[in-house]
Amino acid sequence: MRANYKMQRLFVPQDLAQGIAVEAGPEQSHYLIHVLRMAEGAELLLFNGRDGEWLARVATKTKKAVRLEAVEQTRPQPASPDLLYCFAPLKQGRLDYLVQKAVEMGAGVLQPVITQHTQVTKFGTERLAANAVEAAEQCGILAIPEVREPVKFEKLLAGWEKDRRLIFCDESAQTNNPLPALQGIAGKKLALLVGPEGGFSDDERKMLRALPFVTAIPLGPRILRADTAAVAALAVIQATVGDW
Repeated sequence: MRANYKMQRLFVPQDLAQGIAVEAGPEQSHYLIHVLRMAEGAELLLFNGRDGEWLARVATKTKKAVRLEAVEQTRPQPASPDLLYCFAPLKQGRLDYLVQKAVEMGAGVLQPVITQHTQVTKFGTERLAANAVEAAEQCGILAIPEVREPVKFEKLLAGWEKDRRLIFCDESAQTNNPLPALQGIAGKKLALLVGPEGGFSDDERKMLRALPFVTAIPLGPRILRADTAAVAALAVIQATVGDW
């Protein structure tokens, strides 16, 4: 069932069930009162990533607080997407964009990876999680992706789940067409690895190509920025062997 895009959607951490009252957070209350100017009795949609989506009403409000009441479930909770998205962190604005688009494109896990050419090695995963929630609110997504702590490239590969196929975007590929390689791994559990602005180092590329669970794909004849490559790769994967 598709999301109702005409109604305001709000993520809340509390459990949701019929008749349960939920106190909106301070920022959420400010938004509902002063930006949306919602009156008592106004309707919106709530979700928490566990209990599906719920129609709710503004039960009470003051100048600073809003109390919401869950009325009925509008969509059941789906299974979390199984696509693992691994990426080298970018500078802040582009990293925000990358995370938002990954959520929109169906990533179930967000795994930052520190490669040899990664320029940003220190950042807060709290911001990544907040961006993931915001993207889910805007796009009708109910399953909030898991945001993991950064891991070094070598450690990621050493602890890899061997029955999950790891796709990596290889700018040195000899072809421009990713479809044959992707069609050959249909039906498998998947992960995508996108490198940093400077791409993977020669050593990292050799390491990836030597592993039996890795599939290298090209992304056409043009050199793409890392955040553009992420969206392009997610799109072609979902369209070829994903849930589209």
